[in-house]
Amino acid sequence: MFARTYGAATQGVDGLLIDVEVDASAGLPGFDLVGLPDTAVRESKERVRTAIRNSGIRLKQEKVTINLAPAGIRKDSPGLDLPMAVGLLAAYGIVPTEKAQGCLFAAELSLEGECRGISGILPMAVCARENGIKAFFVAKENAREALLVEGLCVYAVANLGELVAFLRGDLVPEPAKASEENADEPSWDDDFADVQGQFQAKRALEIAAAGGHNLLMVGVPGSGKTMLARRLNTILPPLTREEALEVTKIYSIAGMLPKEGGLVTRRPFRSPHHTISTSAMIGGGSIPRPGEVTLAHHGVLFLDELPEFSKRSLEVLREPLEDHQITISRAQAKLTFPSSFMMIAAMNPCPCGFYGDATHPCDCTPGEIKRYTRRLSGPLLDRVDLQIRVSRVEYKDLSSSKRAESSDVIRERVIAARSRQINRLRKHGLFCNAQMNHQLIRRYAKLDRDALKIMEFAFEQYNLSARSFDRIAKVARTIADLDGKDTIEAGHVAEAVQLRNEAGTVT
Repeated sequence: MFARTYGAATQGVDGLLIDVEVDASAGLPGFDLVGLPDTAVRESKERVRTAIRNSGIRLKQEKVTINLAPAGIRKDSPGLDLPMAVGLLAAYGIVPTEKAQGCLFAAELSLEGECRGISGILPMAVCARENGIKAFFVAKENAREALLVEGLCVYAVANLGELVAFLRGDLVPEPAKASEENADEPSWDDDFADVQGQFQAKRALEIAAAGGHNLLMVGVPGSGKTMLARRLNTILPPLTREEALEVTKIYSIAGMLPKEGGLVTRRPFRSPHHTISTSAMIGGGSIPRPGEVTLAHHGVLFLDELPEFSKRSLEVLREPLEDHQITISRAQAKLTFPSSFMMIAAMNPCPCGFYGDATHPCDCTPGEIKRYTRRLSGPLLDRVDLQIRVSRVEYKDLSSSKRAESSDVIRERVIAARSRQINRLRKHGLFCNAQMNHQLIRRYAKLDRDALKIMEFAFEQYNLSARSFDRIAKVARTIADLDGKDTIEAGHVAEAVQLRNEAGTVT
């Protein structure tokens, strides 16, 4: 007898509907699984048969063939256990075939028939809705995640026996209900009020947050570069629901959601170690998985001790920094992952860390300093909008009893500036100035006469590239937005030029 059910897998950051075709017929007993299953899926036939037997269901020995379509795409999700089990039971006539039609099943089975949660449920749920699936059966720990997709009837099942009773009509299934999402803004342990002094660095971070710009901080050890970077998230605008769903999909596929995971409400902050491999940075594997640039989508990628990263790990950042996505090609798949993030980097000015410090002498030779800074290529630095020097904190600032400006106050200015940008760029599908291309820069970042003169001087004085010209214009546009101005004035351009050239690394 033939039966068909539906399962799901993931491809990139999207769900993929899997047509599970099962045929059970008289012949030499056997169990064949076809359709490019990987090792985890091939092993599922043993889990499925044992789970069915331990659920109190006895199957006669027949020749069983299960096909996972489309056959040309490799399947790697253990969540195909449940649809294969339901399809097998339907092929044997134990559950009505029509009951399994129009439903999607996604769960791993234990040998006792218990349903276990899997990763990637959210993109699978989106795929189910897009394909007109009326019911989605998942393990209990995945129910909250599946309910993030509106318009989909979700059922949380504990074990295979319970599901069989549902499908045979012995039990009336009760759809899972969404719990109330906490709409409050996330609370933070860190705050910019803890940072004494460093007014220029805090100003640069505010501009970076307001416009979504990349930032490089160069300073001596102990100047507070890492402390400043880790507080950037506290002044970023909250995630919109659309952004939160995108981030949640990525973390669901990566298996990084909490066990009872719901919607991600905080912008990601990723801080990989400098020993990270290239594939871990951009994603990889025989079936590509999200890397750090994708896990930082709609958030921050913080690279501390920037020159210590391998050259390959840094150079692969050029594509996502420019295109806000990364394409990974493998023999079996070519996938594109979103990677719209702010890159915040920190580095010492030299190997010993004290070049240019007024109180601590530097013992590096000019050759050592040159080799150290040459680890960063010109094209990579050209993609960093703000490049500042962070000085040592002075004693009078550390000992001051006056509390610095809090993150809440700074965030209000950032949100106001972002609102101006969203109103301006919404029709182009953009939400911050850093995402503007050359055409939009010429349209929305117009400089007045005095501002043009300063830009001309900076272009000739610092031998700026065309990309540097555009990035200074975008930063000046952000500064004007923070100032509440529609026109970019001379002061806005002057500050943008200073913030790009302060570290002395502009190319």
